[in-house]
Amino acid sequence: MPTPPVNKQRVQSIDVLRGLIMLVMALDHVRDFFHLSNVNPTDMATTTPFLFFTRWITHFCAPTFVFLSGVSANLAGSRRSPGEFSGFLIKRGLWLIAVEVVLMTLAISANPFYNFIILQVIWAIGISMIILGLLNRLPIKVIGFIGLLLFFGHNLFDLPGLFNPATAGSATKILFTASAAIIPLGKSHFIFCLYAILPWTSVMLLGYTFGALYRSGYDAVLRRRQLRYAGLITLGIFVIVRAINIYGDPAPWAVQRNALFTVMSFLNTTKYPCSLLYLCMTLGVSLLLLSYFEKIQNKVTDIFNIYGKVPFFYYVPHFYIIRVLSIIFFFAWGYTSKDIGTPQSPLWFRPPSFGYSLLVVYLIWLLVIASLYFPCRWFGKYKQTHKQWWLSYL
Repeated sequence: MPTPPVNKQRVQSIDVLRGLIMLVMALDHVRDFFHLSNVNPTDMATTTPFLFFTRWITHFCAPTFVFLSGVSANLAGSRRSPGEFSGFLIKRGLWLIAVEVVLMTLAISANPFYNFIILQVIWAIGISMIILGLLNRLPIKVIGFIGLLLFFGHNLFDLPGLFNPATAGSATKILFTASAAIIPLGKSHFIFCLYAILPWTSVMLLGYTFGALYRSGYDAVLRRRQLRYAGLITLGIFVIVRAINIYGDPAPWAVQRNALFTVMSFLNTTKYPCSLLYLCMTLGVSLLLLSYFEKIQNKVTDIFNIYGKVPFFYYVPHFYIIRVLSIIFFFAWGYTSKDIGTPQSPLWFRPPSFGYSLLVVYLIWLLVIASLYFPCRWFGKYKQTHKQWWLSYL
């Protein structure tokens, strides 16, 4: 007899928030490949408010994505024995790293020779899952304590005299301070690491700890209140420590030419490597949204929910859609094979003179996310009613 379909229960508020940040995430990726500008969006001397906030709003994506991966890992662990759960996390982590190296590097660089292996958020989630898989037999309070130590302490390396990036080894850079760290693998191949391990692992461990709030039987009213307080406290830490301007971010804020640019400077925290204040600013808002989305259900949240149920299925194809579009536009502009790039170029098909205004970038972004709506809706229903083993890896 055929196996009856299974209905897998999901936490809607988690899927809604994840879906929201994944849609916003695509905006930054479209801007990377389609915006005609040599201006650094976060350089107060040259940026514009529209460009700055187009970049700034996407800062919330990676921390929330990693944090929710930790929450989801906790829920996945409730359905497995400790040994099975540890094995699952390690295997899934290795799978995600392989995806980052093979699929995502190709999508970003469009270089089939893999001269640059690019390590970004999928790598950060994968390596953090492996670490969590090694720690998951510890009491959850101990895991949370380790997460807090890494979360609040990793910026100690920014203090004068404690660390010199110029003399740091590759392992140290990848562990603590990867800021577009380039690690040679020979004369013509390199690792391009944007996400340091331990700061992002702290986010995963804290997400795993907060996942206990979503275990069966936990009081929903109490959970919303705790999420709200945690969000407000985290944002309070951001405001106070940022105002003191001594610790928590290697780039201090400063008074600018007018009040708006001064606010922009205050909000301009460091993502590469992610600073304490960057994480407090972004995760504080995410915790508040998690609490808020538990009580809200409408047509807009239903759309976010569609994407949030299938993060892997959305993430990988959306990059390939953006990249294929960029290559089509590349040739449509009249560029030829001689303009593609050298083997050592981090990005192929991305000449400096190619690109559009921010308005066109937003239109392309809407096209990309709209193109994935129906595929994501179909796959979400498929995952909900099927239980093949490989679905847990997608």
